[in-house]
Amino acid sequence: MPEEEVITPGLLRGWRLPDPAGDKESRGTVLVVGGSRFNPGAVLLAGTAALRAGAGRLQLAVASESAVALSVAVPEARVVGFPPEDELLTLAADADVILLGPGLDDIAQTTDLMRSVLDAASAEAAVVLDAYALGALSKDPKLLRHERAVLTPNVTEAGHLLGSEPGDDLASVAQELASRYRAVVSLYGHIAAPDGRGWREESGDAGLGTSGSGDARAGVVAGLLGRRAEPAQAACWAAYAHAVSGQRLGPRYGRTGFLARELVDEIAYTIATV
Repeated sequence: MPEEEVITPGLLRGWRLPDPAGDKESRGTVLVVGGSRFNPGAVLLAGTAALRAGAGRLQLAVASESAVALSVAVPEARVVGFPPEDELLTLAADADVILLGPGLDDIAQTTDLMRSVLDAASAEAAVVLDAYALGALSKDPKLLRHERAVLTPNVTEAGHLLGSEPGDDLASVAQELASRYRAVVSLYGHIAAPDGRGWREESGDAGLGTSGSGDARAGVVAGLLGRRAEPAQAACWAAYAHAVSGQRLGPRYGRTGFLARELVDEIAYTIATV
């Protein structure tokens, strides 16, 4: 089992996030690409979480039939629909962070989107891959060429990336995936970097296993990357903020009664109080 450092408030205070002073441009532009016809809410959760984590500007790309409704639900964001992808690729070229995957449900479409969006993106952009984007990556690892990248799989997605059943040693799985894909991996509280470093978040409880929770966590990672955090730093802070936000909701809703949208609303306060 790889050696892991436990993520505590003390560790995070010694690994402070970049100063958020300045206008919204200084905190980065986050583009979230996802949302099928029947699941646009995943993009809403991820995008709102990115803003709660401190991103300066938010842009959302979603299945065209959901674009108008999403623009009303998230008035803080610029929203575009696809297909066609012309406007999406323009946004990708200017984005500081691209989060791909939340709410997508077609592997062929996801692969095509990843190829076109990541080809259009700046080489300096940070990339977060979640959900179906991880399935696409497992079939074609060459899709990811960006150096500042974070993968946020669940156990099933980790198995696809691994090409075998992951087993119970998730720390070792995270480290193997980080090495194989040359990206930071955040897997159920285990964070691994390609250089062999590892961390463990121990505050998470059963309530985090709720619909949309993973979308929220991926959005927090993207928002912190927008603030110029490094990938491992963003993943560690996001894991802590996600878990402790769930703890804060426990007294109101019980261990398993809160919703992902309520988790998102706790993120900014949790980060601010570290």
